[in-house]
Amino acid sequence: MTRIALAVDLGGTKIDAALIDDEGAILAPSRNRRPTGPAITPDGLRAAVTDVVSRALAHLPEGAEFAGAGIGSAGPIDLATGSIHPVNMPGVHGFGLVEAVRDAVIASSGEFDPIVRLRHDGGCLALAESWLGAAAGARASLSLVVSTGVGGGVVMGGIPIGGASGNAGHLGQMHVGELTVEEIAAGPASVRWAQLQGWHGETGEDLARSAAEGDRIARAAIERSAKTVGQALADASSLLDLEVIAISGGFSNVSDDYVDLVAAALRDWAALPYAQRTRVVRSALGGDGPIIGAAALVLRA
Repeated sequence: MTRIALAVDLGGTKIDAALIDDEGAILAPSRNRRPTGPAITPDGLRAAVTDVVSRALAHLPEGAEFAGAGIGSAGPIDLATGSIHPVNMPGVHGFGLVEAVRDAVIASSGEFDPIVRLRHDGGCLALAESWLGAAAGARASLSLVVSTGVGGGVVMGGIPIGGASGNAGHLGQMHVGELTVEEIAAGPASVRWAQLQGWHGETGEDLARSAAEGDRIARAAIERSAKTVGQALADASSLLDLEVIAISGGFSNVSDDYVDLVAAALRDWAALPYAQRTRVVRSALGGDGPIIGAAALVLRA
């Protein structure tokens, strides 16, 4: 019998839900989303959760075994209480996301006591990459998003490492010098830096075009981002003895060689040979990683 999980992926701009089977395939008709945003309230988020969950579960195949619900959320999270404290949605700090999803599943499916598991979105991405993606088979891996923010997750021996509160993997809040990785390397931060150097574009897409056309400031901004990420990853690999690092996120596509630049910076910065050998690769799952990983929280338990 096919096992099906409900996956919920909550980010700063949207909440996604979908049904995913035990092979990691997304049931396309079930996938749906609603906007979130920095001004969302607890009532607004609860309504969005109820809506996306009910729409997804309406496509549960007859005869399939419902395995439960997995949630990946912007962090920090609190595993002990099932609540979230997302930096980019201050109005919902303390929101009981596990409870909201459980209530929505019960209301939509009639399940009396469904399994509901929570991780932050970087941890879900890492779990998906280690299951089906670029880190499959690796003994120790880290998966990373470089986008409007920078975040990631760690998997050891196929098990996601959450740490004491479930928040391990917040690489973007590590410091390189006096600034955090996110303050230097994320897309908006790179655009701001380039503007301060005299570049006249507005977005990461503009930065990519300018660099491709030979603009030296735009190219320098991209190299600065990649070098910072690589240096942080060198330290992470020295600490964790990582075999593979998979990189995704919109800003990682700002140049064809972005991942190669990160890998070179890691090798240059790492002090020990085992860390220098860490493979840095592009994600094999792209934007689907976090939602597939959310499903894996129940399908791979």
